[in-house]
Amino acid sequence: MPKSQYALLIIDMINDFNFTHGDLLLENTHHIMEPLLLLKRKAKENSVPIIYVNDHYNLWQANYEKIIEKCSNEKNSHIIEKIAPNHDDFFLIKPKHSGFYGTALNTLLYHLGAKKLILTGIAGNICVLFTANDAYMREFSLLCPTDCIASADQNDNEYALRMMAHVLKANTSKSKDIIF
Repeated sequence: MPKSQYALLIIDMINDFNFTHGDLLLENTHHIMEPLLLLKRKAKENSVPIIYVNDHYNLWQANYEKIIEKCSNEKNSHIIEKIAPNHDDFFLIKPKHSGFYGTALNTLLYHLGAKKLILTGIAGNICVLFTANDAYMREFSLLCPTDCIASADQNDNEYALRMMAHVLKANTSKSKDIIF
C-alpha cells in the first residue's frame, strides 16, 4: 500500500436525497461537483489515496455498486455517475454521522501514512463536520475546501465551515489552492 501524508475523503456523495430538505441539498450539491471532480483528479495525479465514506442505506455492505443501485434515481443519477468511486479507491460504510464512528477509517489512514485529511462531501453541517471533529481529536491536520462541501442550508454550511476553521483549525481555502 503506497504511503501518502494526504488522504482525500469523499463523504456521503452517493446519496438518494430522499429525505426532508433533500431537494435543497441536491441543488447545493450541484455547485460542488466541478471543483470536487477536479480535486479528485488532482489527488489521483499526485498518488493521494481517495477514501469514500458513505451511509450504508440499510444494506450494511461496503459494496459501492449495491449502494449506487439502491440510491440512484431520476434526480441524482447524473451526480452519482460522475462521482462514483473508481476500482482503486477505498470505500467504507458508516453507521452514523462521523466517518470515524464504527468504521475502519482510523486504521486505514494509519496504514496509508496519512496525517493531512482533505474533507469533502455532504452534508457539511452534519457528516462532514462530525468527521472533521473526530479527525481533529485524532490530531489530523484538516483541509476543508469551501467549494467541495455542501449542506441543505447555505447558512448552516457557512457556520459549519467557520467551526471547522476556528475550532478545528482547518484550512478552508478553495480546492484550487490545495497543493500536495
